[in-house]
Amino acid sequence: MPDLQAFAYFDGRLATELIEVSHDPSVLDGHGWWAVVLTYEGIFTAARFARVEAAPFPEAKWLGAPREDWSSSMSREQYVAAVQTVREAIAAGEVYQANICRVLTTGISAECSMSGLGHALDRHHPAPHAGAVVVESHDLEVVTATPELFLRRQGSIIESSPIKGTAKTADGLLDKDAAENVMIVDLVRNDLGMVCDPGSISVPSLLKVEAHPGLVHLVSTVRGELRPEHGWADILAATFPPGSVTGAPKSSALSIIDELEPVPRGPYCGAVGWVNADSQSAQLGVGIRTFWREGSILHFGTGAGITWGSDPEQEWEETKLKADRLLAVAAEGSDR
Repeated sequence: MPDLQAFAYFDGRLATELIEVSHDPSVLDGHGWWAVVLTYEGIFTAARFARVEAAPFPEAKWLGAPREDWSSSMSREQYVAAVQTVREAIAAGEVYQANICRVLTTGISAECSMSGLGHALDRHHPAPHAGAVVVESHDLEVVTATPELFLRRQGSIIESSPIKGTAKTADGLLDKDAAENVMIVDLVRNDLGMVCDPGSISVPSLLKVEAHPGLVHLVSTVRGELRPEHGWADILAATFPPGSVTGAPKSSALSIIDELEPVPRGPYCGAVGWVNADSQSAQLGVGIRTFWREGSILHFGTGAGITWGSDPEQEWEETKLKADRLLAVAAEGSDR
């Protein structure tokens, strides 16, 4: 039985036997296999493990988080008003789009293991970049079912696959979803251009419809070749926070997000994944569809991208759509 107080799980591989924890991104240019969590606010934590092997997701006790026990950092009325504020900022030329998010919280028993929640997600809500990083000695407990790739690295090649556009079915995707996606593709191209050879940047996939449990997304992929003088600290400085969960222009979107959102996002909208420094390979997902624990409080974030074409009430409903299936999985094991 692995030590569930310190482990990571990604891509069918279980990492155990914790060696060290670092808050310096440059360690990713050194040696070893690292699990990485980067909060939206920029707090970087990497845990190096000695053992990484193919294995099922470790099982543990999960008592469930009843649906009705969650509270939101923004009420429906507050969220709708925030969306309207963004639309007014767009009309004034201050920003083209901005993501507005809310954080849900609920109390959980000390007997609940985040591995148990991760195992439930693994069974009932599979996702291409799902995983977990649990290092209890450093108060790091994150499980994710994210469908979105923030960064993939193989040698000098870096890719990002932003998601913009969400609906229950492909027929529900709107023109504004495609426009929003293209804007973020341009932003990601610019971000990668800060560390990649500009002539190497391409868009091998644009506006692909991907089906995920309970919904569909519009996904594009941007690729570039890293210039040899840049390491992980430079890569993250150029590309973080992800454009798909901030907006465009990114600096303006960050300002309006800071003004309108009442609580920190934490690992939500940050990055969660792994880096193999020895092989110069990595896969970091955007921290959406993500739960994290702080003491006896469980957190989950949800949000939507706002453009001039946004309907405030529909954007609130989109935040619910993104959260509903995940909260149902988290409720498994509860008596309500």
